[in-house]
Order: sequence, then C-alpha cells, then structure tokens
Amino acid sequence: MKKISTPEIPGIGQYDKGNFFLIAGPCVVENREMPLEIASLIKEITTRLEIPFIFKASYRKANRSRQDSFSGIGDIEALESIAKVKDQLGLPVITDIHSAQEAEFAARYVDILQIPAFLCRQTDLLEAAAHTGRWVNIKKGQFLAPESMKFAVEKVTGAGNNNVMITDRGSMFGYQDLVIDMRGIPAMQEFGHPVILDVTHSLQQPNQPGGVSGGRPALISTIARAGIAAGVDGIFLETHPDPSNAKSDGANMLNINLLEKLLSDLAIIRQAYLRTI
Repeated sequence: MKKISTPEIPGIGQYDKGNFFLIAGPCVVENREMPLEIASLIKEITTRLEIPFIFKASYRKANRSRQDSFSGIGDIEALESIAKVKDQLGLPVITDIHSAQEAEFAARYVDILQIPAFLCRQTDLLEAAAHTGRWVNIKKGQFLAPESMKFAVEKVTGAGNNNVMITDRGSMFGYQDLVIDMRGIPAMQEFGHPVILDVTHSLQQPNQPGGVSGGRPALISTIARAGIAAGVDGIFLETHPDPSNAKSDGANMLNINLLEKLLSDLAIIRQAYLRTI
C-alpha cells in the first residue's frame, strides 16, 4: 500500500499514515461548554478509526445574511473555549478570521487560521495570517476557478509561510445553489499543499428569500465519498448534536450521531483508493 506524505500539520505531525485527516466541529461557538463537549465526542470516534483530527469552530460569524443572525458569545470567551479543547484534549484547533487585525489576536489561541471563502483574495488578510507563523487554511471562493487559488497560496508563501492548506467548498451554480467540481482536487494538489473538501458548506443553498441559508445534508455522504475516491487529503465538515436548533448553518450540518458511520465508510474508500495509485 502506498503512503502519501504531506507537510507536518499541527498535532498530527508528518502525515503519512495512509488515511485522510478530518477538520470538524460546530459552525460557531454557541456557549462555553459546547466546543469541549463536541470535540470529545469526535475524538472518541476518530481515535478508534485512526483518523487524524483537527477541531474547528468559528469564534465569531462575520458573514451572516441578516443583521439579527447569531454571531457569537464574545470573542475572548469563544476563543478561550476553543483553546480549552487544545489544552484538555491535546487536539489541534482552527478558527476563521475576517480582518488583518484579527490574525495576531486569534493566533494566540489556535494552531491554524482559516480564511473564509469570500475573503480568499484579500491580500492584507492573507499576509497577516502568514506573518503569525500559524498554518493557514484558505477556503476557495465560490467565484474562483481551482487554478486561481494558486495566487492566494502565493500571497501566504510569498510572505514567508509555506504552511498552507486549501479547502474547496463548492462553486456557485446560479444564485441559490453550489456544485463541487472534483477536477479541482487534483488541480489544486498540483500546488504542493494539502487539499481538503468541505462536504457540508458545499451543500449549502445560499441567498434564500428569508435571509437564512438552506442546505441538503442528506447528500453529505455522497459528496464525502466522491471526494475520498478523488484522492482528497482531508475532509472538512460541520457537525452538531441537534442541527435543527443550531444557531448557524444548521440546514447543512451533519447530525453528530451519523458521524461514526460516515467516517467508517470513508476510511474503507480511502484504503481502496490507495490500492489504485
């Protein structure tokens, strides 16, 4: 069986175990206890399946359709609760940032800074994230071709930081839908950095008349399986104990009760993929 090596990832190390890695957690920190509770459940599953795991949660949501949408419990309070996952469970943690001023602030608490898709061309933001020395996960804009992500990556590496990941979260298909083009996975892997597939946001249905995004969570397994078969390095997904009552992106999140079955299936597909290369 051929092993695939990627650069050292925080908390994972030189990743060459033959499995994909997982970035997962709730959309946003809803209360101080939530990150540790969800991370503990996911860690139990990924440990059994030998899947390297990075915990994710947004400490603040800046990109909401409606002004009255939930945006967070407070920046420091949320970041401290994310950092507790790292301290108590020994897991690497990731959160997204929205301005250059946030980069150094958030980097005090997390291992990886994530650039939201709608900000992936913001040069000052990418450079500020690079200058922290943290890993930087750039989400591909819904409006960009995979090949265009080369320039976003170069803004980080050109600032002296080669620790970059790229996450595909779908491309706009009309005003209210997204599609995944699996050709983008090998295209972006040509840049020499880990490529991740976001299997929950890629099923989002944005721009709904009521100002709250819809989603098609029943297809999460379909998209995830296709991504693993296409050779993606990592899977990104948002999960919640009760998506119907989640305060953000509940319409396209995976119920955490379904996570172990999905990951078990993906691990089998990954092994089959490795036998073909």
